[in-house]
Amino acid sequence: MTLSVALRHDFGSFSLDVGFEAPPGLTVLFGRSGSGKTTLINAVAGLLRPDAGRIAVDDWVLLDSAAGRFLPPHRRRLGYIFQESRLFPHLTVKQNLRYGGFFAPKGAKRESEARVLEMLGIGPLLERRPGALSGGEKSRVAIGRALLAAPRLILADEPLAALDEARKAEILPYFERLRDEVETPILYVSHSAAEVARLATHVVVLQSGRVIRQGAAAEVLGDPEVTPLGAHAAGALLETRVVAHHADGLSELSVEGQRLLLPRVSAAPGQTLRVYVEAADVMLATQRPEHISALNLLEVQIRAIRMGDGPGALVQLSLGGSALLARVTRRSVEGLGLAPGQRVFAVLKAVSVAKGNVAGR
Repeated sequence: MTLSVALRHDFGSFSLDVGFEAPPGLTVLFGRSGSGKTTLINAVAGLLRPDAGRIAVDDWVLLDSAAGRFLPPHRRRLGYIFQESRLFPHLTVKQNLRYGGFFAPKGAKRESEARVLEMLGIGPLLERRPGALSGGEKSRVAIGRALLAAPRLILADEPLAALDEARKAEILPYFERLRDEVETPILYVSHSAAEVARLATHVVVLQSGRVIRQGAAAEVLGDPEVTPLGAHAAGALLETRVVAHHADGLSELSVEGQRLLLPRVSAAPGQTLRVYVEAADVMLATQRPEHISALNLLEVQIRAIRMGDGPGALVQLSLGGSALLARVTRRSVEGLGLAPGQRVFAVLKAVSVAKGNVAGR
């Protein structure tokens, strides 16, 4: 199923004017706070009636201002996952899960309750009440409730923002399973580049109420011109394959035919992984370095250089069909004579890639 969105709304001091199509999978609305992400998702949910526009999931039209059609929120067949779980405190987990199903039309295609319980690992929690659950458990129950409502579209508004890093690491794999195993399209709001890299099938970048870029996650994140969170937060997404696990605790991955060593990953040889590499962790050398502690030396070609307003620069590197970003200083660009088309070495310490930046495809 494909979500199509085109809408305009004027708040006076801020205006939203966006248009995009989200393919099946998980589409992330990405950008700084104040870029219009939550306003947009609220319009899709029917919590905001825009001045003009059209929103549809295939032939299911939620809004068509030209035709005078506006479905109220309770008729939109949506599963909404908020920053807070918003579970009913007086109901058990089982009762919370089944609550959403009361609003599903008869005969609607819905996920099996047993499958949802297995997918989210919440079977043992059914008789508990929300007050006896951890933050991560509440989040999983909220996801399950959204799924069991037989939604045509799932909306997730920064669902991990209220969790600490440990709870985020606990929940992310469940969103990966949701992306890979559920047919319902997911519209997910985030301002975390690492979340985008790990989860997104498609990315829509918002800035000041406008779409400035959209496309596959690897293409968008690897573009030096697209830095909605600033150059300091830039990074790129690599598609890799696990080659072997070594006795010293390192895993060997292959990226575009070159070796990448990382602390041991939880994946079998042959499995494909996404690896998000922050631009600030990549150094550049015009000759192959020797006698250094960094284990990863990738032969790359400079594709583009974007000079910042201050002393920094972002260098886009071509690694076969993949892109890598390096954040360096203007002085380094000038001192090394860096230029598009030049072959250089990207230097990356094995331990610089955070465990949370490595995930299944």
